Amino acid sequence: MSTPTPLASGPEGPDALRPLVDTVLDALRAGGQARGGPLPSGGPEAVAARVADAVGDVLPHEGDPDALRVLVRVLAEGSADPADPLCAAHLHCPPLAVATAADLAASALNPSLDSWDQAPAASALEAVVTRTLAHEIGLADAVVTTGGTESNQLALLLAREAFGGSVRLVCGANAHHSLPRAAWLLGLPDPVVVPAPNGTLDPAALDEVLTRFPRPLLVAATAGTTDAGLIDPLPEIAGLCAAHGARLHVDAAYGGGLVFSDRHREKLAGLEAAHTVTLDLHKIGWQPVAAGLLAVARPRDLTVLQHHADYLNADDDTEAGLPDLLGRSLRTTRRPDILKIAVTLRTLGRTGLGALVDQVCARAREFAALVQNHPGFELYDRPVISTVLFRPAEATDDAVADLRRTLLHEGRAVLGRARLDGRLWLKATLLNPHSRPDELAHLLKLVEGTTPR
Repeated sequence: MSTPTPLASGPEGPDALRPLVDTVLDALRAGGQARGGPLPSGGPEAVAARVADAVGDVLPHEGDPDALRVLVRVLAEGSADPADPLCAAHLHCPPLAVATAADLAASALNPSLDSWDQAPAASALEAVVTRTLAHEIGLADAVVTTGGTESNQLALLLAREAFGGSVRLVCGANAHHSLPRAAWLLGLPDPVVVPAPNGTLDPAALDEVLTRFPRPLLVAATAGTTDAGLIDPLPEIAGLCAAHGARLHVDAAYGGGLVFSDRHREKLAGLEAAHTVTLDLHKIGWQPVAAGLLAVARPRDLTVLQHHADYLNADDDTEAGLPDLLGRSLRTTRRPDILKIAVTLRTLGRTGLGALVDQVCARAREFAALVQNHPGFELYDRPVISTVLFRPAEATDDAVADLRRTLLHEGRAVLGRARLDGRLWLKATLLNPHSRPDELAHLLKLVEGTTPR
């Protein structure tokens, strides 16, 4: 008789997991040491070859008991490490250890938030934590999403239904790509794109659009642009929306985390006037992916998500008091992503989270000062959140692009790119609160000493 394959849950689950967790941790360490930097060297072909060699036969006739160690190691060796100070390209945060540990518990217990009888405690936890986070930004309730893209799509859907089946999106030229894509996906009219000089939506141009175009209109503002971390003038935009009878959505996927900081939350003034707000705690929030939310000012707007499936939310079950979870998402099966968020909020508190926010914003200011004081570089502007745009002085756009790819290919640094004012800039998005000034100086020195391929 063969030995049964152990399960992660149940009475024996913790004992089955313990040695496997040790294997994973050892493999993570070995893979990180083999990588030796923020990114694997050699480019896509070299990484793919190492993965193919480690995987071998994906589905062998007989299983390999060493597969966990081998594949975790090759994944770690071939990953970008967001905790490395030289990995600063994207809104890709290093997750907190406590949040990651909570995510392990969520995976082991495996609740599915499509019916109460699959997730009794998780559904209750989600309800109280989402309301708390919504109240923190001045709104009433929130639903959990996979991130900014799903949140923005859901915001457009709620606006469409609130207006009886149609709405036109008005957004800045700086808006996230998921907003016009959501309008296309939902069959809405082509968005009206408002100029965004200097990277933020122009209120005067918005006023003209709201005067000229017939209602219903949904204005989407941004609190933390992807390219430069800029924040639209939210109070002015909210005032214009109120004056013209337009609905307001704020995409605060990046900047929403500033709410935890006493020093920086004033940058989000006006957020409380929105009908819906996108939040992403896997950006500033230090959560493992995914940890998105959509907050709403009027909980009744969420009633359009209600859906009936007799095996999940039968009328008599609901009447008997079993919570109906299908109206909390467009997805059916859902992980309890709220657990890691709840654990983080309780463990760090507002003070602890605020300190992390303050630290990454301070690191960005320090890096910007290094750039500004270096004669060989040009700084785009002082950072608003934690993104710094810079480029070698006198370099062409092609040289900037080649320099970035050279650093990636060699695995020495991970920088992003952004095109503003008609020029290409290197982008450093600093989300590691533990980065040190000398590490930031080393990043700039690496860029200075790199010859494009």
